[in-house]
Amino acid sequence: MVARAMTPQDGCAWVTGASSGIGWALALRLADAGWQVAVSARRAEALEELAAEPGAQGRIHAFPLDVTDRPATVETLDAIEARVAPVALAVLNAGTHQPMKASDFDAEVMRRLMELNCLSMAEGLAALLPRFREKGRGQVALVSSVAGYRGLPTASAYSASKAAVIAMTEALRPELHDEGILLQVVNPGFVRTPLTDKNRFTMPMLMEVEDAAAALHRGLGSTRFEIIFPRLFCWLMKVYRALPYALALRLAKRMAPSE
Repeated sequence: MVARAMTPQDGCAWVTGASSGIGWALALRLADAGWQVAVSARRAEALEELAAEPGAQGRIHAFPLDVTDRPATVETLDAIEARVAPVALAVLNAGTHQPMKASDFDAEVMRRLMELNCLSMAEGLAALLPRFREKGRGQVALVSSVAGYRGLPTASAYSASKAAVIAMTEALRPELHDEGILLQVVNPGFVRTPLTDKNRFTMPMLMEVEDAAAALHRGLGSTRFEIIFPRLFCWLMKVYRALPYALALRLAKRMAPSE
């Protein structure tokens, strides 16, 4: 059984982390492409605003959810399939970032980011995969980051959580592909969102969120494993990932903020 990209005829799309940023913009783009779209995030009022957007065309449906809550994730998925349609495409996008210098290292920050950025995606997968296996088809895109390619200064928790998502997706892809389930990882560079608005450093090749959503949408129409944008910056990060430690750590030292 060959995995393929899902279409609106296969069921509905489910986007988590949809209350702002890429999730918000992607939900509108999917609705415009003919999908019925279920959107989830903790902020119910933001989801209702999204569903009321002119571009939503009555195709976006709000399902508030704390993605770290295992029973609530299963209940929400059940509700989506009962009220909208069986999920064919899932974009697991919820995540956050908290900069942390070595002098401020806090295991609780690490725990919190690992729970939201990685373990919540594992919960989503655990809820989705039995349903997809039963049908012999389905598509899941897990949003990680190029920050998961290597540990970056002040991003020990963020890089670790995103690296875990990449590794988890790599490990699962071969088995699931043979079962007709398409698994993809999304590794963006810098995108202008409420999250990156907090950054106090120059973000090279910063991408507007509408352009990022367009690139992600195009990637979802393919069967390639990794979806990246902006492409030039991501390829530069791939080169950085391939450098030997002696050189990479020297460059990282230059990137590290001064005390």
